[in-house]
Amino acid sequence: MENILDIIDSIANEKGLKREHVQEAIKTSFIQTAKRLINPTFAFEADIDDRTKQVKLRQIITVMADDAPELNGGEAGAYMGISAAQEIDDEAEIGDQLQMEHDIESYGRSAFATLHREIEFHIQRLVENELYDKYKSKINQIVSGRVTRVDNDQNTVIEIDEIRAILPMKNRIKGEKFKVGDVVSAIVRRVHVDKSSGISMELSRTAPKFLEELLALEVPEIKDGIVIIEKCARIPGERAKIALYSIRPQIDPIGATVGVRGVRINSVSDELCGENIDCIEYSASPELFISRAMSPAIISAVTVEESESGEKKAIVTLPSDQKSKAIGKSGINIRLASMLTGYTIELNEQGSSATSEKAAEEKKEGLSSLEALFGN
Repeated sequence: MENILDIIDSIANEKGLKREHVQEAIKTSFIQTAKRLINPTFAFEADIDDRTKQVKLRQIITVMADDAPELNGGEAGAYMGISAAQEIDDEAEIGDQLQMEHDIESYGRSAFATLHREIEFHIQRLVENELYDKYKSKINQIVSGRVTRVDNDQNTVIEIDEIRAILPMKNRIKGEKFKVGDVVSAIVRRVHVDKSSGISMELSRTAPKFLEELLALEVPEIKDGIVIIEKCARIPGERAKIALYSIRPQIDPIGATVGVRGVRINSVSDELCGENIDCIEYSASPELFISRAMSPAIISAVTVEESESGEKKAIVTLPSDQKSKAIGKSGINIRLASMLTGYTIELNEQGSSATSEKAAEEKKEGLSSLEALFGN
């Protein structure tokens, strides 16, 4: 095969691959072809001659003692007796490795067909590996693409650059529906490589990280690392809580994230199908952090406990009229606060014991009055 260097340059330019990677793939293709044509157990090496622009293929033969059992086995061609070796090189010793050149062209058309298939295979693997490395670095980042298909299970197939991405129904916000041609943004959750279907990505629009990345796109202070998202909790499509802090005292993390008249936070909420987003200021104090996470409820006191097994629990004391706010519709507020802080939260109504005792006393007095009026 002539002008192999030109072929390498052509493949590298066409596929967008590094020249040295293509060169290694070509050499591997020659070695695998030789193994298929000659013997799969033999050892081969391949090099590219820059002067002749051809691949030099050599078989590696190990020198053994003349009575070595390997010389009579099925792999005899991989070994050579010391006597025969010294006829080739009088300085040969047992354990040395001699080289025998092979020419693929001498094996006919079938050899060229085999070599062509090997080159195609290894170049394709190289392309897939390059794509895998490219998109693996995009995990937890937002990508956008056009919907090409929605299957019977409502899994959405999205074309993103050179590869196919899947947005499973479980990773879609409740109530979302997509059709062919829609442009969809989502976060890369994982990257797969399959021998039959090649490389593919799994996307998500329900992961907390998707909300964080949307905020980074919308809020320059978050993108620049001035405002930090410490924690995030979501019930997709319904409500979310994010804990923020600023590394610069003069910048209000909540105000910067919400924006003037809520323009920034509303833009993110619209992308998430109207998901309500509560912004709270993060605190390293668990008690203060939990108190803020329970907003809009007003909390009187927080006591935290941690068991020997590592289970963390918070007892939140609050006025009776704040209990419904603390729990939220269908328990959503207390669930998000627990997810955000990592504590199991137990509510304790302020003064509930005294109220119960007073109610019991009033009931007792009422029964006594009835007995006095009507007798036993």
